[in-house]
Amino acid sequence: MKIDLTGKTALVCGSTQGIGKESAIQLAKSGARVVLAARNENILQKTKRELDSINQQNNDFICADFDNNKLLYNKVKNYVSDKNTIHILVNNSGGPSPGSVLESNSKQYIDAFNRHLINNDRLSKLLIPGMKSHSFGRIINIISISVKQPIPNLGVSNTIRGAVASWAKTLSYEVASYGITVNNILPGLTNTERLKTLIKDIAEKQNRSIHEISKEMENSVPSNRFAEPSEAAAAITFLASEQASYINGINLPIDGGRTQSI
Repeated sequence: MKIDLTGKTALVCGSTQGIGKESAIQLAKSGARVVLAARNENILQKTKRELDSINQQNNDFICADFDNNKLLYNKVKNYVSDKNTIHILVNNSGGPSPGSVLESNSKQYIDAFNRHLINNDRLSKLLIPGMKSHSFGRIINIISISVKQPIPNLGVSNTIRGAVASWAKTLSYEVASYGITVNNILPGLTNTERLKTLIKDIAEKQNRSIHEISKEMENSVPSNRFAEPSEAAAAITFLASEQASYINGINLPIDGGRTQSI
């Protein structure tokens, strides 16, 4: 099966590292014009140069901090006001800091709610009119396997990720008749900087080695390894395609079978 996204434009958030960057690369390889979004302009420029070497689709970037809702929204609004239709939106940003529910505070919940749910909601509402006009839209949210099975020591993240999943499911009902789908990718243990930070945090708290914690985590996966970001990106690229037009409102685990719920 060949995925051809020629003529489509994708806005990929958090796209300078990890799953976000791999998604931008694979979408570009499939012919989409990619608009990167992240907060570090130097890394954005470097990533754009990598994409430009793929298919010369005149890729672009938006530099904004996802902790500043207003700035992010206004920059994307200004971009689409210049008749730049976004057909594919990949919502993605760094997760909340680790810690138990008992250790958390109200500000952590509010900050995470704004960074994840509010940004996803505002960007989607901003871009949906353009998607409607083309009778084609894909909203893909990179969340977490914690939507199905809460992860120990990620109290704030577990809570907010669940809220995002429920929001996405509700939205999927409301936009399906316009040719727009809304789906969630649920990465499991993936070889990203985020996972390395979590492993380091656990190792320090338990006074154990990083290698020991890493091996223990790998052994908890039936596949006996961590996922690579490119594996989640492949699923995202498929959900962005015409071939996935009848897949809507799902939570898709990319976890090597680790989650024990159906």
